[in-house]
Amino acid sequence: MSTSTQHSSSSVLSVNPYKETYFNGISSFITEVTTPKFSKDQFVIAYINTHEFINAQIAISKNIPQEDLFDVLNDKAYDELALDQAVEYKIQYIELLNTLDEKNRHFHVFIVDPLDITSTFTKVVEKLQYIDIIIPAPLLIKSLYTKELIKTNGVHCFIYVQENDACLTIYRNKEFIYTKSLKYSLVEMHERFCKLYGKRVEYTEFINFFSKESLKDTTREYKEFFIHLYKEFFANINNILTYAKRAFEIEKFEHVYIGAQIPTVTKFHEMLEVELHIKSSEFDFDYGFETESEYIDQFHALMHLYPTLPKEERYACNFTEYKRPPKFIKRESGKLIMLLFVSIALAFTYPITYWVLTYTQELQEELLKEEYGKIHNTKVNRETTIKNREAEKEKALKLLTREKTEYTQKKNTLMKIHEIKVNYPMKAKLLTRFTKDCNKYGVKIEEVAYRENSTNKMLTFSLVADKDRKITQLVAHLLQAHTGKYKFTLEEIKFNSKTNKYCSELKVNIL
Repeated sequence: MSTSTQHSSSSVLSVNPYKETYFNGISSFITEVTTPKFSKDQFVIAYINTHEFINAQIAISKNIPQEDLFDVLNDKAYDELALDQAVEYKIQYIELLNTLDEKNRHFHVFIVDPLDITSTFTKVVEKLQYIDIIIPAPLLIKSLYTKELIKTNGVHCFIYVQENDACLTIYRNKEFIYTKSLKYSLVEMHERFCKLYGKRVEYTEFINFFSKESLKDTTREYKEFFIHLYKEFFANINNILTYAKRAFEIEKFEHVYIGAQIPTVTKFHEMLEVELHIKSSEFDFDYGFETESEYIDQFHALMHLYPTLPKEERYACNFTEYKRPPKFIKRESGKLIMLLFVSIALAFTYPITYWVLTYTQELQEELLKEEYGKIHNTKVNRETTIKNREAEKEKALKLLTREKTEYTQKKNTLMKIHEIKVNYPMKAKLLTRFTKDCNKYGVKIEEVAYRENSTNKMLTFSLVADKDRKITQLVAHLLQAHTGKYKFTLEEIKFNSKTNKYCSELKVNIL
């Protein structure tokens, strides 16, 4: 690594634990490693995806002493986020600076279940034995500002699609403010595409089209379904940005960066800019690294950038439970061997040895007594706190039960009001709209039927016209005018010789 690297290792190994991909960096050259091995001279960094941690903002009084900060944040996280008291979550935090609140300090808190870390990193640890840093993926983006790969201030949004996760992250004035996991990972997109397409498509074929086909140029039948899928994706992004504007008092987004774990021919940033009217670019930066790969996962590149930053300019939020072995003299076995050598040396001078051992035992006894006193006091305080919390919990559960009952009653009442106020006017509007279209093309409606269940709403019109062309023209007009809103089904047009009229049944599914 470069001279600015904040560790003494000769190389950096970045780890994506979800796909088990590894990239090794020496100086400014990065190369993929298929069979990584343990080495005490390499610095290992990995990340956890957005869907594996809880992120929230917590405020505490500025009067809280620094030494009590973690305990207070821990207690508030359990209380305000209703965390399971039976689980000992791992909690890390970063402080929001330059806030206008004169009474409180504000923190971004990141919370992870230790079992999730264990299940995610088991195979990695079997190969490497230790991981120096496990950092929430959105915090890696801070490197782009520190290295001045993004020089402008303002509010920027970063969207990155991976195989098992997709995340949206917002930075304001070069500082993290919000992140959210999107339900549009590559795996989830594949499942949604299959539903839109109406039949099962192999995941490899889906990825091949996603990566190598251009929506502008392709003539394959998948095109219209991918367009529908992308529109849903961008609509979801727009909803989150709208929420973020209100929640964090954002006037506008200056720029959106969007990218994927695999290379794509389709320019997502151009599509997103058209849909959201926000200036957009690819999530792809010139990191200054040399690599043999044609395309490198952006999070791998960011992980190699992170260790080169000064410690005070990067987010210190480390969830690793797999620390590298301590130096020999700090290990228990090392201490034992050192003590053995000392004992042998002292054996030659018995009086000195006797005095040293006696003094050591007395000192150890005093230290143990002092430590016992501190631990005992802590135990008593915590037992008292637990009893108080259990009493508060019992009161809260009773209140929650009462509130749930009241909520259910009010919800049922509102649902009935909604059914009357919204659904009936909606049906009337639909009938008026389709009646006008029928009159326009000289088609009469003899009968109307409405059917609804949990997954489907359908209107059925019995149409009559003196010419079958009028019915077909009407259907053509409806398909063109209401595409994407309704699904029209017309199976056949029959001629009634008695009335000398053409009859048909038109089914309208409300999407």
